[in-house]
Amino acid sequence: MHRIDITADLNDEDDTGFVWTFLDEAPEPASITPGALVVAGDEEAAAVCQVVDLVPAGDGTIVHLRMLPGLVEDYVALAQRQAV
Repeated sequence: MHRIDITADLNDEDDTGFVWTFLDEAPEPASITPGALVVAGDEEAAAVCQVVDLVPAGDGTIVHLRMLPGLVEDYVALAQRQAV
């Protein structure tokens, strides 16, 4: 199980071609900024994504996410190697 930075349906793309969700789906919205790498999804499926942009929309803000290849575990191993 992974700590999810922002809840998203990883199969839900809009006309931009990116996965989208609302900023209020993030437990810590301040960490969701363009260019940031985040873990998105839910308990069933998660992926490392790059935040593409934040788009004001009505009462909320849409977050576009670019899914990165590989498993979350691959990125955890990379981060651990870089921390040494």
